[in-house]
Amino acid sequence: MPRTVTIDLPDLAATHALAARLAALLRPGDAVLLEGPLGAGKSEFARAVLRAASGDPALEVPSPTFTLVQSYDLPACAAHHFDLYRLDGPAGLVELGWDEAREGIVLVEWPDRLGELEPPEALRVTLAQRDAEDGRRATLAGWDARLGALAA
Repeated sequence: MPRTVTIDLPDLAATHALAARLAALLRPGDAVLLEGPLGAGKSEFARAVLRAASGDPALEVPSPTFTLVQSYDLPACAAHHFDLYRLDGPAGLVELGWDEAREGIVLVEWPDRLGELEPPEALRVTLAQRDAEDGRRATLAGWDARLGALAA
């Protein structure tokens, strides 16, 4: 059972700060699975991770809702942001370049569509809306050796 940490994020700045801590820990081969209902902030969180990892706060990070995947050349390695909402299951991932993408960093929204392709060593980030407009609660599971740095 992976270790779990829950972090209250009272506003967008706190969400971006968590994303920046995560970006600093990313390395080739990492998978980050972003879960939560529509509107929970998965895309916003992925954008903040990619901007922090790139070192460019103005990096254009469009939602991959329609393209299903957007790729980025980061200083450390390539990163791929997948939005699998429109997929029925893992069959379409081969055409999207899943195997090649796994050599870099993958951020995956709607990871339940991965099926048997879900990386067992992934960090799972579950986002839930809070009472405040931009408030969120993040539950992180996995990455036992690096999880403490995220909760700091």
